[in-house]
Amino acid sequence: MNIAKDTLEGKTALITGAGSGIGRAATKLLAYAGARIALLGRSDDSVDEVFQSIGGEAAGHLKLIADVADERAMAKALNELTAEWNQLDIVVANAGINGVWAPLDEISVNEWNDTMDINLRGTFLTVRSSLPLLRKKGGSVVIVSSVNGNRMFSNTGATAYACSKAAQVAFTKMTALEFAKSHIRVNAICPGAIETNIEDSTEKRNLDSARLPVEFPEGTVPLTGGKSGTAGQVAQLIWFLCSDAATHISGTEIYIDGAQSLFQG
Repeated sequence: MNIAKDTLEGKTALITGAGSGIGRAATKLLAYAGARIALLGRSDDSVDEVFQSIGGEAAGHLKLIADVADERAMAKALNELTAEWNQLDIVVANAGINGVWAPLDEISVNEWNDTMDINLRGTFLTVRSSLPLLRKKGGSVVIVSSVNGNRMFSNTGATAYACSKAAQVAFTKMTALEFAKSHIRVNAICPGAIETNIEDSTEKRNLDSARLPVEFPEGTVPLTGGKSGTAGQVAQLIWFLCSDAATHISGTEIYIDGAQSLFQG
């Protein structure tokens, strides 16, 4: 790791879905870089191990418990953050699920809504709830989207997921313009195959009946010989977008997939 410890000194960051995968890696890296982190998760169990690993309350960090799709819970969490810090410089809207992957006529309205609620409504509520604090001095918002729905459309049955991820990029571009006068930058990152446990939140049903008979080149990620990327690599991109090295970057989606989506689109 070549990131200096003081690059985010004095900064505060809210990271949703902080207990695992990309959120976990980003929490540890931004804390290493000097930021105080508010780790937000759906339960204490989901974030406590990471919270303790970065020094916990003694190091100035916070635990916030909320469902990102719940308006009241998110308002309460941000009220707690405001009472403790009255400052917020960085928001990483990372919480998300894969949801149900199935032929469209087999996806129920509730299943569709579950994916949209967490991935898209959750992004909306996270950013909206954070605005009063971000507007104090400006800051950086990073939205964790995906190659799915933006540059890759070959994952049969992932319609709800892909739509939510495409909408996150549109949200990024709209808000980047709207918030620019407040010196708030908004960017999206679009990971490809990354070694995380998001598959645990995926239910796949009857995909063979909808899959097209197309043979893709062998392997999945050209840059790494078919190996997936790591959450740590994604965390370094998040750090860059939150740092002073990216002060003129806003409204942009950045792909981090080892060129995977260029041949699997």
